[in-house]
Amino acid sequence: MYLESILVLGNEKENVRSIDVAEHMGYSKASISRAMSKLRRDGYIVIDGNGHITLTDSGRKIAETIYDRHIVLTGVLRGLGVDEETAVNDACKIEHYISEKSFEAMKKYIAEHQRS
Repeated sequence: MYLESILVLGNEKENVRSIDVAEHMGYSKASISRAMSKLRRDGYIVIDGNGHITLTDSGRKIAETIYDRHIVLTGVLRGLGVDEETAVNDACKIEHYISEKSFEAMKKYIAEHQRS
């Protein structure tokens, strides 16, 4: 979720800082600080001397995968008549647990039936 938030924020603004991530996610600064330290240690982000966060190639790949899932799943739920807020919240939960196989099958199904 942190990587996805950094990606989304990076699309909205030039520089992303930990405080931006905290506000976006509704988490405490301390929680974000711990998470950013772990993400940096694991090689998913770089934080420069001004506190600006940049996704590494591996961090961006993960973030884009999760974000793609979020967009597709939100669209599916909205298409089923689920209200926007619930669809976004539920998609956020599902995106982290759905298997790649099931997600790809869902995308294929959607693509085939949108052409009809």
